[in-house]
Amino acid sequence: MAKIITSLQNPLIKNVLLLCEKPRARKEQNRIVIEGLREIRLAMASGFTITDLFYSPELVSEHDLKALISHSNRTELAEITREVFNRMAYRNDTGGLIALAEPRRLHFNDLKLRERPLILVLETVEKPGNLGALLRTADAANLDAVIICDPQTDIYNPNAIRSGIGCVFTMPVVTATSEETISWMKATGIKMFGTALTATHHYHKTDFNQPAAIVMGSEANGLSKTWLDGADDLIKIPMMGKIDSMNVSASAAIVIFEAMRQRDFA
Repeated sequence: MAKIITSLQNPLIKNVLLLCEKPRARKEQNRIVIEGLREIRLAMASGFTITDLFYSPELVSEHDLKALISHSNRTELAEITREVFNRMAYRNDTGGLIALAEPRRLHFNDLKLRERPLILVLETVEKPGNLGALLRTADAANLDAVIICDPQTDIYNPNAIRSGIGCVFTMPVVTATSEETISWMKATGIKMFGTALTATHHYHKTDFNQPAAIVMGSEANGLSKTWLDGADDLIKIPMMGKIDSMNVSASAAIVIFEAMRQRDFA
């Protein structure tokens, strides 16, 4: 039977807001916040355990609510008012649903790579919005994995989940140091292509028909010396205008889909 919550001062509501705002709280409680029907469905389909489900009957359909409940008999239910939901929610179009779930922390040995894997590596990604956009691109290309090196933001930051429309649940995501990643890539036989303004090779003249990783640096600083020295090859996108760089998510999409074109999108 669901709890009924009508007050913004309820400890459960305050805790959800705390989890939204503080990565430390998410780590200590081993919980993440998922907002929206589509995102919750993706998490469930990928095997994430939903521990708590907050719903507003004024906003969510009975059909959708029953479907979620039927797939998760371990979930604690809490009915909330529209006012409480609007205080908890970041967006107005998320269908009256907010869930808490157990995060998943993958390691290299958890990855199931194809014979000719294509991987996206992100170094020191800082902005949750950029991370979400990059995960959407990775999902669209059906990459084997995304590896985030020396992360500056929590991969389960609610903004990253929202901007990625839940693709953090559809993609295998590993966090590691740059040194660990380079060592693993070399041992696995994956060629590392680092993107850098100082590169002399253009991305569209690069052979991606081999086990490959596309390595993107931060927008502010690009790739670190660790990656500039550790990558097998450095590549760049020709810039024809007045500026010398693009948003990292746009750059990644360009290079990834060139690799996919070379592979006949297979």
